[in-house]
Amino acid sequence: MPKAKSAIDKDVIRELADLLDETGLSEIEIEQQGIRVRVSRGGLSSTAVTSHVPVAAAPVTGSDAAPASAAAVDPASHPGVVKSPMVGTAYRAPSPDAAPFIEVGQQVQHGQTLLIVEAMKTMNQIPSPRAGKVVDILVSDGQPVEFDEPLVIVE
Repeated sequence: MPKAKSAIDKDVIRELADLLDETGLSEIEIEQQGIRVRVSRGGLSSTAVTSHVPVAAAPVTGSDAAPASAAAVDPASHPGVVKSPMVGTAYRAPSPDAAPFIEVGQQVQHGQTLLIVEAMKTMNQIPSPRAGKVVDILVSDGQPVEFDEPLVIVE
């Protein structure tokens, strides 16, 4: 007996998984021809779940979409997070007219300065704990920060 071909192929699932990585979302779901596919991030890997549903599915409204964004991954629990070692003010550059130390997408080396936290009139360089790629900068220039607050994510 010949095997029935799925209406959604593996390339669509791979594209959705890539979209998760590009956007930082924790989950994405689509429906095509009565087949619903949900790809979600669980730890560091992506998984895909398919199920057949009736063609007449209820549309997602603005109020239904809000809980999904609230369930986004907490940056503090990310394995590549760099946290503030002190209370102070974060600065992304060594001076107001200088270029920032880092940008999203940039490769950094272990020990490279990511930003500065000023505390009690002392400028404290925050070094990268690992070599990798800067995937997110969680503070803006001149923003007050608390002890243990997530500053940057380096993967």
